[in-house]
Amino acid sequence: MASFASADRTFAPDHDGPVAAAGSVPGADDVADRILALPDVAVVRADEASGAPPESWGDRFFFVGEGRRQPFATLVGHDTAGFDDDSRLDRPGVFRLSIELGREEFQRRFGYPPARFADHRSALDFTVLDEIGPHPVYGTHGWACVLNPVRALAEVDRLLGHAHRRALDRHRRALRRRQSRD
Repeated sequence: MASFASADRTFAPDHDGPVAAAGSVPGADDVADRILALPDVAVVRADEASGAPPESWGDRFFFVGEGRRQPFATLVGHDTAGFDDDSRLDRPGVFRLSIELGREEFQRRFGYPPARFADHRSALDFTVLDEIGPHPVYGTHGWACVLNPVRALAEVDRLLGHAHRRALDRHRRALRRRQSRD
């Protein structure tokens, strides 16, 4: 799988990681564009018209296939008080990319299975920018996340490619099951 890094990314003298051509650090829209560049990806943005609760408005969910049952990646820019506030997304400009890795890739990446996430949780700092770690809420389900990826973009691309392939496989299996019933 090829990397999704584009030729318009350069290195700025005051920053060690890739930045947008205009000299700014990649934001949530830039990350969304990377995900949408993958084949057969659709995005659903939570808003009032979608029937989503107000606390999720603006969240983006990335899917493969028309069923839109399970996203393979999400982008959020705010906390959900009392449920998902460990990343402190209330800080200006902070957003979180979450990626569904599955059990095997999660264990390969972090050295323990998702079922053991609780044993490691207290040693993790979910507020650190640009560091890939288990998702503070969905780590037990094999999800990873990163806040404001910059230096981590190459690994983010690899993990997105992995999650995308898993989503494509799920979609194809669902199509085959549907076709075999028809």
